[in-house]
Amino acid sequence: RGVQFESLTEKIETGSAAGKLQFHVFAALAEFERGLIRERTQAGLAAARARGRAGGRKPKLDDQQVREIKALLRDPDIKVAEVARRYGVSRTTLYKHVGVITPRQ
Repeated sequence: RGVQFESLTEKIETGSAAGKLQFHVFAALAEFERGLIRERTQAGLAAARARGRAGGRKPKLDDQQVREIKALLRDPDIKVAEVARRYGVSRTTLYKHVGVITPRQ
């Protein structure tokens, strides 16, 4: 197709054999560096798992708190917003962990 690449800042052009070689060498080095980063990341994650550290955010509510909240929400006089405030979470978080509770009649 006759399309060539020319970088004005790095003085690379793919119109000549030397330019193509230079371009491919830089591409191979970039791919090699990316592979090294991936290997180091995987090794770090494996080492953290071996030390008992899990990734991600810690849950806002533990199982005991969820049981307490479910018991509280069975009372029709207690509002979801009050319980959320008491436990320091949003109403959305409560619904996510507890679901919809029907009050006792």
